[in-house]
Amino acid sequence: MEIRKTELLGWLPVLADAARTAGQAIMQVYATDFAVRGKADASPVTEADERAERIIVERLRALAPTIPVVAEEAVAAGQVPEVGEHFWLVDPLDGTKEFIGRNGEFTVNIALIERGVPVLGVVLAPALVAGGRLYDGLVGQGAWVEDADGRRPIHGRAVPPAGLTVLASRSHGDVAALERFLRGRKVAALANAGSSLKLCLLAAGEADLYPRFGRTMEWDIAAGHAVLLAAGGRVVTLRGEPLRYGKPGFENPHFVAEGLQG
Repeated sequence: MEIRKTELLGWLPVLADAARTAGQAIMQVYATDFAVRGKADASPVTEADERAERIIVERLRALAPTIPVVAEEAVAAGQVPEVGEHFWLVDPLDGTKEFIGRNGEFTVNIALIERGVPVLGVVLAPALVAGGRLYDGLVGQGAWVEDADGRRPIHGRAVPPAGLTVLASRSHGDVAALERFLRGRKVAALANAGSSLKLCLLAAGEADLYPRFGRTMEWDIAAGHAVLLAAGGRVVTLRGEPLRYGKPGFENPHFVAEGLQG
């Protein structure tokens, strides 16, 4: 099945609306004294994760009924569809630890995978700024950010003369491995950020490098990866190979995300 770029461009506002509706449901829970439960892998889950996922999955099935949806909470419950050339990856609330900690650095993530590559992505940070901040992108067409200041294009940047701004996970990661990886590189700043926001900061030209040595799943990063690819960046394994999707178990190897290819 081929999906034309013009059709995919038409899908972007539909996905953005789905993410915003899910974000509203998340913020309703965020304003309460919500309960936190543990999943089988010991990761936390809240009512917000589940409500947001139901909204997104319903919208995706209405938009493209034949495309399988791989969604984090459904997979955790044992509902794992077979995937083919195209499939959706959904993380309804990436950064649940940030959500629980109430620091605002959590996101809603929707990505379309085409032959192992994330080609379309929407990332919404509903609590980062008033009204939320939404990043989206379509590979080959561009990437954008939208917030109270309007909608504008974004692109990865060349590394400044002062050196790299390196991003690290706020809640996960291997400090020793990061130090070894950065040895010999000119680093101007090291910053922490939660969830898939790190990939979006690279896409927006606000940082340069995000090495990840902790465990991640495909739905954690696919939407941000799509935005980054659309903005001129890339995500590669430690061997320098493009990170692919649809892997058995949907678990990622360690990877490095860069704001600009080359």
